[in-house]
Amino acid sequence: MTYITTIMMRKNYLLLFVTLFTLSGCSTLGLDVENEPPRQPEQNWSVEQLYSAAKKALDQEDYQTALRYYGDLEARFPFGEYAQQSLIDSAYAHYDSDDPENALATIDRFIRVYPQHKNMDYAIYLRGLINFTRDEGIIERYIPRDETQRDPGAAQYALQDFMKLVNRFPDSEYSEDASQRIVYLRNRLAQHELNVAHFYMRRGSYIAALNRGKYVIENYQRTPSMPEALLLVAKAYKILELDDLSEDTIRVLKTNYPDYADADTIQKIIIE
Repeated sequence: MTYITTIMMRKNYLLLFVTLFTLSGCSTLGLDVENEPPRQPEQNWSVEQLYSAAKKALDQEDYQTALRYYGDLEARFPFGEYAQQSLIDSAYAHYDSDDPENALATIDRFIRVYPQHKNMDYAIYLRGLINFTRDEGIIERYIPRDETQRDPGAAQYALQDFMKLVNRFPDSEYSEDASQRIVYLRNRLAQHELNVAHFYMRRGSYIAALNRGKYVIENYQRTPSMPEALLLVAKAYKILELDDLSEDTIRVLKTNYPDYADADTIQKIIIE
């Protein structure tokens, strides 16, 4: 064997070794020679495994991972109890990760698609919670602010949700909490209307103020804002020279809220 032949054989052995090493490395990385993407283990998971992994991530507040697993589950197993529960859990994950718009869209889809679901009471309750905090910005979490000064739109939707829950599912485990939130929301919305009424009074828009006060009286009875609303309405009537209506309103105020103010105080406020 010549020297040149020996050199060529060594080069061939070296080339074969490099080729085998490269293929082995690709196999270790999960790639074949065509550079296909790695195969994810969860692609072979059962519906139970996917749901369990998603629930574990949700419990650990790893919302991004939980939502990814729930999405995979719904895509691969779109029918059955796990898919239905995944939709509810996804709505909660969006809600707890401060994504109210996607939370609402998800829970609304669940309510629309599964109207007879056994957990419908929770779905309605969750929708109420989403709306309850939807108008709460980051600043409000750290700096106290009068909630009656905030836009009442989301609060009104939350009130509707909680009232629907207690009316449809009075024995639900969530109804007691919903009832307490109803009381709070009615008080908040009544005071908001009064704030607007006082604003109109200061600007001299007495009819607008009168209508706001009457709205409180008609829609938010048994709230702490009622006596103040009656007094505002009586004052607006007096300014508009509707004396009979003003006196009737004062009579109602004295009859139902005798401790709110004595007659002299009321008369003084009215004529200011």
